[in-house]
Amino acid sequence: MTEATCKREIELEIPAENVTKATEKVARDIARIARIPGFRPGKAPITLVRRRFADDIQGEVVQSLVPEYLEKALDEKKLVPVARPEVDKLEFKEGEPLKFRAVFEVLPEFDLGDYKNLQVQVDEIEIGDAQVDKTLEEMRERAATFVPVEGRPAKDGDSVLIKLMGTPAGGGDPVQADNILVHLGAEETLASFTENLRGVTPGETKQFESRYPDDYPDPKLAGKTYNYSVDVQAIKEKKLPELNDEFAKDAAGEQGGITTLAELRKKIRENLDAAKDQQQTAQAREKILELLVKQHDFPVPEALIEGQMDTRLERVVRSLAAQGVDPRAVNVDWVSLRHQQRDRSIADVKAELLLDRIATAEKIDAAEEDVEKEIAHLAEHSGESTTALRARLTKQGALDRMKSKLRSDKTIEWLYRTARIEKTAKSEK
Repeated sequence: MTEATCKREIELEIPAENVTKATEKVARDIARIARIPGFRPGKAPITLVRRRFADDIQGEVVQSLVPEYLEKALDEKKLVPVARPEVDKLEFKEGEPLKFRAVFEVLPEFDLGDYKNLQVQVDEIEIGDAQVDKTLEEMRERAATFVPVEGRPAKDGDSVLIKLMGTPAGGGDPVQADNILVHLGAEETLASFTENLRGVTPGETKQFESRYPDDYPDPKLAGKTYNYSVDVQAIKEKKLPELNDEFAKDAAGEQGGITTLAELRKKIRENLDAAKDQQQTAQAREKILELLVKQHDFPVPEALIEGQMDTRLERVVRSLAAQGVDPRAVNVDWVSLRHQQRDRSIADVKAELLLDRIATAEKIDAAEEDVEKEIAHLAEHSGESTTALRARLTKQGALDRMKSKLRSDKTIEWLYRTARIEKTAKSEK
């Protein structure tokens, strides 16, 4: 293994007599089916067949002999490539040995450092009345309604319903939109819209210029200046529901079993406490993996890094699709986004390799009952029977990946149980 890399290469030579024997066999096979003008199938001289189909014969000989001899050499050297080896420097001359080089990557060799009784710090979160109040306010915001304002002009805090037409300065395609609700004075609202719509009344038309910042989320508008003509259709004011027992019943819904505001506050506190525990556990496990990766310095196969980068990018695509967004319609530099995943992908691969080694050292494995439980869980959500789902996962090769994931999860849980978790004060009262 060369320095700071998992790449290996071996040069092999297949004996001339083996190459000649394989060449003659391939030539005879082709001769039986080859159609050559002036000869019936199978009757053409073998020397003519070998000249006419020289490239095809050589290609088949290489495809049959190289994998066989490469696999034998890898077994003898006890090398296990993490991806298909690349074959180059091929030398194929009649009557001579067939020579080639195979380049591939293997898993890194490293010694496990101390992984028992790891010490990590997580944020201590104390749930107090302020956090419960904040959650109640968020619930009120979600239940808010917008009512028309009459008898006064628009002011900060109001939402102005507009129809707009915009023309980019310097020329370009205009933009047009109906039923746009502009929240005056809000952080997400451009200052030019707040300034020009403050004080308007329904029926007015306002014309103004608006420049978008260079880092504006919409790339079609970022850094550009537009001249807008805006028709004010209505002014609306947000009305929050009163914080009382009636709101508590509505917020909880029919299945909530809650009839008073006090009961809702109690339920919110219970949920926040549960979420706090989950958050702290997840944070501790993440920090344990970060610490393990930091304490172990070893090279990582490039093929595994590339695969993890693809996996991370696929998660982004699936997340967009789950939100109803067509990834093809999003103005994203996917190549750049994929490259940004590299450092995190290296850490992911290192963590998995470390978990695998620790699981082996501690004899941690995914029991059949763990697999059955996971299959049953997936079947419940997919609508398939457990038998059909297991068969499909096996056919797709996903069952082994499931077992590997369960093994890693059990190893993380083992590390969490043996670690010393120190909670640092971070009070939210």
